Amino acid sequence: MLMKKFAGTKIRFALQSVLTPTAASSFRLPMSQNTPHLPRLRAFVQQFTRLIDSRPDEPRLLREGRTLLAALVAHDDWLPAELAQPHPEHYQQYLLYADAREDFSVVSFVWGPGQATPIHNHTVWGLIGMLRGQERSQPYAQDPAGRWLPSGPAHELHPGQVDAVSPRIGDVHRVSNVLADRVSISIHVYGANIGAVMRSVFLEDGTEKPFVSGYSNQALPNLWDRSAEVRAGLVR
Repeated sequence: MLMKKFAGTKIRFALQSVLTPTAASSFRLPMSQNTPHLPRLRAFVQQFTRLIDSRPDEPRLLREGRTLLAALVAHDDWLPAELAQPHPEHYQQYLLYADAREDFSVVSFVWGPGQATPIHNHTVWGLIGMLRGQERSQPYAQDPAGRWLPSGPAHELHPGQVDAVSPRIGDVHRVSNVLADRVSISIHVYGANIGAVMRSVFLEDGTEKPFVSGYSNQALPNLWDRSAEVRAGLVR
């Protein structure tokens, strides 16, 4: 669909950094490690790196990646508190990890009560694992007139469940926190450094606006300090 230009209209994708410069360029390393179970995330990153390095086709990547992410979100004891903070006006997108080749990134989405996105796409594959609370994803598709309409039933995710998106299987949806009285958190894995990917938000009439999401954090969790484990193995 050709990009439609429209004057005087602002579409705010519910991220602090959507239409402002991304904070990703000013990361400070490391973030304080305030949970003893952060190695769960490190193990997930290592396992997913091995999967990516095996150069799987997308069906295999989503199938095996779904299993890895389900194992990670089966435990709600590893996400640092700094990366689980809601915002009163819009949801937060915190970068947890991006590999050096930008082949994949891991992100925590923190939803305040009742918060939601507009209709949007990703342009790359993605896996969504529910860590805390409840999330609803409503797929959308265009009709012959170019309007975006709900397509099929909404997908509701509960803790431990995993969903997938991609241009091949369906890439456009609207996501919301089902809970009106508490925070929900989902862990996403994307086939790119998702905060730097040019994407689009859509109005139901087909109007399209580009956006780049960026990230809400300026520091990353320190996954690579294994000194305590090494010291434990010292011969005394």
